[in-house]
Amino acid sequence: MSADHATQLEPGSRIMAPFGQRQLVGILLAVVSDSDVPTAQLKPVIAILDQTATLTPQLLALGLWAASYYQHPVGDALANAIPTLLRKGGDPINTREKRWRLTTEGKGLPNGALKRAKKQAVALQQLQNNPSRSQSDFEQLGVNRTVLKALAEKDLIEAFDAEKPSIDLTEVAAIGALSLNNEQQQALDSITINQQYQCSLLDGVTGSGKTEVYLQLIEKCLHAGQQTLVLIPEIGLTPQTLGRFQQRFNCPIALLHSGLTDRERLLAWQQAKTGEAGIIIGTRSAVFTPTLQLGLIIIDEEHDSSYKQQDGFRYSARDVAIKRAAMAPCPILLGSATPSLETLNNAMQGRYQHLKLVKRATGAQQPTFQIVDVRHASMEDGLSPTLMSAIDKEILNGNQVLVFINRRGFSPMLMCHDCGYVAQCQHCDARMTVHFQQRSLRCHHCESQQSLPHQCPDCNSRQLDFRGTGTERTEHALKKQFPDTSVVRIDRDTTSRKHAMENLVADVHRGEPCILVGTQMLAKGHHFPDVTLVAVLDADGGLFSADFRGPEKMGQLLIQVAGRAGRASKPGRVVIQTHQPEHPLINALTQRSYGQYAEQLLPERELSHLPPFGFLAIVRAEAKNTEHPEQFLRDLRIYIEANITDTDAAPQILGPLPAPMARRAGYFRAQLVLRANKRRDLHRALQLLTAIADQHRLGSKLRWSVDVDPVDMF
Repeated sequence: MSADHATQLEPGSRIMAPFGQRQLVGILLAVVSDSDVPTAQLKPVIAILDQTATLTPQLLALGLWAASYYQHPVGDALANAIPTLLRKGGDPINTREKRWRLTTEGKGLPNGALKRAKKQAVALQQLQNNPSRSQSDFEQLGVNRTVLKALAEKDLIEAFDAEKPSIDLTEVAAIGALSLNNEQQQALDSITINQQYQCSLLDGVTGSGKTEVYLQLIEKCLHAGQQTLVLIPEIGLTPQTLGRFQQRFNCPIALLHSGLTDRERLLAWQQAKTGEAGIIIGTRSAVFTPTLQLGLIIIDEEHDSSYKQQDGFRYSARDVAIKRAAMAPCPILLGSATPSLETLNNAMQGRYQHLKLVKRATGAQQPTFQIVDVRHASMEDGLSPTLMSAIDKEILNGNQVLVFINRRGFSPMLMCHDCGYVAQCQHCDARMTVHFQQRSLRCHHCESQQSLPHQCPDCNSRQLDFRGTGTERTEHALKKQFPDTSVVRIDRDTTSRKHAMENLVADVHRGEPCILVGTQMLAKGHHFPDVTLVAVLDADGGLFSADFRGPEKMGQLLIQVAGRAGRASKPGRVVIQTHQPEHPLINALTQRSYGQYAEQLLPERELSHLPPFGFLAIVRAEAKNTEHPEQFLRDLRIYIEANITDTDAAPQILGPLPAPMARRAGYFRAQLVLRANKRRDLHRALQLLTAIADQHRLGSKLRWSVDVDPVDMF
């Protein structure tokens, strides 16, 4: 490549490069005049795939920062910022509009020509009065493609591709804005759309009208000619979010999530990059979407662990978004009724602006709590008589009920009553879950499955028992108890098909009495105005979690699911079934606000020097045998301890220890946990660790990863 040609290259452009016997798409990081690698060892690029850079300078810088912070290979990190079709070397989608114009011969025709061919005459007159017309323009006049083709064959008109007219975001209409209460108005006024970085926490109870604040902030952003990036934690929230935004704004909205086809994702990505889309809505990976003029970032349900990628490039979309806002610069708003302890602590320390909404926007009261002690109750499929009576009362009154159990499937365990056999996954240290409707046993960790046996594999007995309850079994029990009432199950199994979630939620919004049964998918941001009773079947799981975040996650989940009750004019009630009615965490959640509950947890974290008062990373290793991961991690620990002699800067290292699930998908797993009081000390240790890990003799015999700021110790 010539020097002149090289100077025309833009960092962030895609190139096709030789890689052994293959040709791979790469990203140009920089243009330099010399190299530490001998010239004879350098290979020329096969092709330059972009006329203009695929990654903008800001996104390239963001990707490089994220790769460094999360100790991940740069190429893989940058690949997350590029749609699949472009990653494979494909071309951008041609979004130019097909239009028609007169040829030289057509321009010479007098007005009123072709009177015998009325449709052709209409088309000709349109083009005589206007420089060009689009296909849709003609269709509105009743002129179809056959008419236009006939004129083209006469060499009177010709087709050409033209750029779509740009949309003036400042002219976008906002329809149906609601009046704000004092708290909402104060929050809105506290956030300035002025191309300056500002991080704010919108800490609002469920039903407090956070979304209306979002919408009016977006309106201000659009009127300033700027785009807004909105992140949501789950695909299941997309239909209601998109619907509400489309009702409000008359501008293109780009949607990005894994449920779209590769072509749909690329088209939305291009609309965001060119500025055609004024609003970009997406899940975790949308944080890397390019924009022409970014003016605001909103992270809804900022506490949700779905924002953390749990494999491959283990980044936090929330934290990357905060960094992106600082680089833009632009304001960023983190919204939640149950903020994470890290975010709450940042707000309490003054690093974030803390905006509070303590009242429900509709004037509705917060739901009341009832704790049901099930230790001596006569249970039927996990449902107590007290709960059944409460459900019956609400259905008779024409209301809706939400039954929450955070475990999908029919039963979490299949056991032989005669010999004690338990169906275990052959690849994981986990039990198989019964999915009765599909007559199958499934592992929810490695997704392996097998047919549901008719008799015990060990003793041939037919006395097989289903132990425990999941969403499918709860649905079956409620249908049996309430045969005349619609029971709607919402979990990953029932929403896997396209538009399934949208259709199920639409059925619920019709307002007919029904019983909703679901997992945490139902706890996140949904608005069900006719739900007056929320039932939590098993509140005890988070009380005894081995994860230090267990109490925090349990509190967030219970408060979020409880917030689905009584959101409109009807009062709401929450019934919690528990075997631990006197547990202090249960009582704290039901008798105090989430903020008070969180303030109780923060001192415990501080005493333990755990986040947000310390910084964590987990180094995981897995292999087909137990020896290699433990030896690999042991060597890394020895190396770190030998090379960081400053005791104040040395991280505390735990392990190597077996992972909480020691065998998963056929691999034996071990981990090192690193904890430091200062972020820079942790990252200094991780840089040393990854450097030696890349060269370790066992590196090719196992898989290893680094998880910075883990949200799950699993």
